[in-house]
Amino acid sequence: MSLPLILTVIGLYFCALLIISWYTSKNADSESFFTGKKDSPWLLVAFGMIGTSLSGLTFISVPGAVGVKGFSYYQIIIGHMIGYFIIAAVLMPLYYRLNLVSIYTYLDQRFGKWSYKTGSGFFLLARTIGSALRLYMAAAVLQLFIFKDYIPFPATVGITLLLIWLYTYRGGVKTIIWTDSFQTIFLIAALIISIISISHHLHMPLTGLMDKVADSKYSTMFHFENFLDGNYFWKQLLAGALLALVMTGLDQDLMQKNLSCRNIGDAQKNMFWFCLVLLIVNLLFLTLGALLYIYTDIKGIPLPDRSDYLFPMLALNEFGTLAGIFFLLGIMASSFASSDSALTALTTSFCIDFLNIERQSEETSKKWRTYTHVGFSVLFFIVIVIFDRIGSSSVIYAVFDAAAYTYGPLLGLFFFGILCKRNVNDKWTPCLAVASPLLTFVIQQTIEKSTGYKFSAELLLINGGIMAAGLWVSGCFIADRNYSNSIDGSQNTLSKF
Repeated sequence: MSLPLILTVIGLYFCALLIISWYTSKNADSESFFTGKKDSPWLLVAFGMIGTSLSGLTFISVPGAVGVKGFSYYQIIIGHMIGYFIIAAVLMPLYYRLNLVSIYTYLDQRFGKWSYKTGSGFFLLARTIGSALRLYMAAAVLQLFIFKDYIPFPATVGITLLLIWLYTYRGGVKTIIWTDSFQTIFLIAALIISIISISHHLHMPLTGLMDKVADSKYSTMFHFENFLDGNYFWKQLLAGALLALVMTGLDQDLMQKNLSCRNIGDAQKNMFWFCLVLLIVNLLFLTLGALLYIYTDIKGIPLPDRSDYLFPMLALNEFGTLAGIFFLLGIMASSFASSDSALTALTTSFCIDFLNIERQSEETSKKWRTYTHVGFSVLFFIVIVIFDRIGSSSVIYAVFDAAAYTYGPLLGLFFFGILCKRNVNDKWTPCLAVASPLLTFVIQQTIEKSTGYKFSAELLLINGGIMAAGLWVSGCFIADRNYSNSIDGSQNTLSKF
């Protein structure tokens, strides 16, 4: 693909996003930025969440990882369904009943100020790292295969972040609902066109390709043989459930979209259809990954040094101009859809949880929203440049590793609050939230070195369990150990389902 064609595609795509942003941000105010005025169509929210959840990691890393791990990643996706059920049945009714804008306000009402600030702070840390790594993958691909002879990598990252900021800083979540749905169309289209292109270049019908995938070594999905292995089914299932629970249900990003629906019924319908489409799309991405390796085997094409680069290498150099254009659109769609909503959620959480922006005038609120949005964009830039120096063979597993440590305290806080009536010593919470990941790391290193056992996201369970245990102990050091709060009955939410 020529540079003028690439720039034209990028320019037209960005213009479309700006048009959507201009239309949806008319008469925008703080309410539309933070909650979309609670008038978002649930079907649109469900479709847009696909793009947000998949991100550039799924688009790039999942197909590339098939060469080593086969279809084992789908065990995590199946586990996601368990986590999403808990979110829809337990967390979302709680959030709607309390009419939350920032979901971490629950911690203030349940425990107190220090727990509230700690929970929000850990979200800011977790989402900043996770979203920056997702955007890093997309920027690294664009840099390596398109812009490396023209501009340095930091410039590619900076331009990408600037484009995202321009169409999100005014409309917030109201704009994001529509732009993410628009971008999901191109992400899925890029996936389908890539599979069709492989069928064309290998002169095989789609049915023949599917048979070849099923008969290949790459299609192994379930692993029940070795409990010590990181791909063991029950470990991956648990990992998937926990990751969905914390990275969606305890994450302001995706919950902010759900909370923009008109009512809890619409939000739960959104979650159901989102789950169904996610199962199908992830299976297609794994199928594409197998086809990429089958294609290189048949054509005798050497594999790239990093598995993450396999899909872009073939899409841009082997599959023809149309597939190349849609790959470019797909990588932009996946990276933009993930990063734009993350920036909006981070801005929302910081403004509500730390700046108390809802108590200020609209003019002051708008000013601080803008400053915060810029600040997190700059922070994304710094994290991405640092990670580029460190590097990783597969970014998706780096994100999962980070999530196990940063979301663990949130898991302990929320579920201790929901499942247990006991009150806590609120001032202990920040120290406990720092100690629990450190103890989890010590446990992981000790057990792996002594037994050879490979941890997956079950580290989340250990991390959250340590946090919850610390909260329970802290309750021994307060005068009133009984839970009495204005959140009438919220601790009994789980027992109702």
